[in-house]
Amino acid sequence: MRNEVQFKLKDASYVLGVSPKDLQNLVQFGVLDPPRQDRFFVFDSATLLKAKVALYLKESLGTSVPLLARFTTEIFKDMPRSKISKARNISILSRPLRGEKPVRIEVPVQALAAELAARIPAVESPSKSAKASEHNQWKEEIMRTFSQAADDLAGTTEQDILDEIKRYRAERKKSPEITVVALPEEKTA
Repeated sequence: MRNEVQFKLKDASYVLGVSPKDLQNLVQFGVLDPPRQDRFFVFDSATLLKAKVALYLKESLGTSVPLLARFTTEIFKDMPRSKISKARNISILSRPLRGEKPVRIEVPVQALAAELAARIPAVESPSKSAKASEHNQWKEEIMRTFSQAADDLAGTTEQDILDEIKRYRAERKKSPEITVVALPEEKTA
């Protein structure tokens, strides 16, 4: 997995294949702690892998948020950020308070990292390219409209435009025409 990637929350949710609200909930409830740049959370490859593992555990176990946060913290506690792309599969042993035998949870971190690496776009996220495309379409449309307006106004002087504005405003200031219509008289017995 590439280390130089950085995504905002919406783009990171696209890469993870979850809704932005689900990813935001993981951040809000303390399961993930991504760094901030300006006002935005930034998800690098290490944070994306933590999110992928947390979502995997949440979906598999249906655990509560505090337990999910503890599991995620323990999994990545001793793993250096530089080695995140070479992560191994991990087993979590959880011993109940009154139980003798621990519960073993196998987390396929390697498979999750490989799946995540395959989903990270090579150049840019789809939402950025879609925004750029929309911007270019809007720009072309407004330029076409201005060009048509310039053609329509060819030969028109500034005084003609001012006179037309005055005429329009005077027309709008006129009082509405009021007509009184007599109602038929009611017949009384």
